[in-house]
Amino acid sequence: MPPTDVTHRMVSSPAGRTHLVEQGTGPLVLLVHGFPESWYSWRHQLPALATAGYRAVAIDVRGYGRSSKPGDVDAYRMLELVEDNAAVVRALGERSAVIVGHDWGAAIAANSALLRPDVFRAVGLLSIPYAPRGGPRPTEVFARMGGDDEFYVSYFQRPGRAEAEIEPDVRGWLAGAYAALSADTAPGPGEPDPHFIGRGGAMRDRFPTGRRPAWLSEDDLDFYVGEFERTGLSGPLHRYRNMDRDWEDLADFDGAPITQPSLFIGGNQDASTLWLSDAIAAYPTTLPGLVSSHLLDGCGHWVQQERPTEVNHLLTEWLASLPAEA
Repeated sequence: MPPTDVTHRMVSSPAGRTHLVEQGTGPLVLLVHGFPESWYSWRHQLPALATAGYRAVAIDVRGYGRSSKPGDVDAYRMLELVEDNAAVVRALGERSAVIVGHDWGAAIAANSALLRPDVFRAVGLLSIPYAPRGGPRPTEVFARMGGDDEFYVSYFQRPGRAEAEIEPDVRGWLAGAYAALSADTAPGPGEPDPHFIGRGGAMRDRFPTGRRPAWLSEDDLDFYVGEFERTGLSGPLHRYRNMDRDWEDLADFDGAPITQPSLFIGGNQDASTLWLSDAIAAYPTTLPGLVSSHLLDGCGHWVQQERPTEVNHLLTEWLASLPAEA
């Protein structure tokens, strides 16, 4: 269950309003979730950071929860999401913040630090390593993955396609997606990979059934289901549909490092850290300000929910090591 002493607020952002949940006082730490998630994904971190002396703020990313949901696909490009984050910091009366993101939120946090170093003085990345812009157009790369199967990012590209699979049974789809990427319920060796879709099939065809991860209570699932049944999935899925636009928008930052103090935490049972192991190995070049990097044994993709105690310790230890705000 979420902490009971949080404050819910709406603040202005470039394309409308951003919903956030706030707890504590002190230096600002902005928490950015991934797909398919919510501010609620940080429910274990909010009280821990507040207790450690920080003003912890978890947002609903544009398109999620109670934040604005523009109708145009290109309204979810990375440049817009970075400006949303900067606007939140300003609206909270702060000049700077530490930003921490998970999954897509890690990419958003990394680009926020890259594009707005005047606002974001340090960056923490969970599950998805930083990989600078570069190489071929992203959709061309993903289209070549999977052989006879289709990689899930390609599956998400056409508006309406994934929505038609997910929205008739949000509870079943979310439960399966969370189980598919959790260390204790993920498909075992030799079972079909849930990141790939058989031709003519659906993504859920390869999700585990009848298995709920230990970190996901029925109340937790109820919260997520209620949010997505109310909002639909188009806004969250539009993030995937902007990868080529981001590649174009960020051309001037090809290969650019993030120089602020940084942190990485991943799970050693997460496909993302395996596929992107070269990105982790490149951190001396791409994250020259890296303070520490951790792969948690026996942990899957939902790292701050699967292993909240360890993540809270690593976050607060890292935050305490940062230089004081100027």
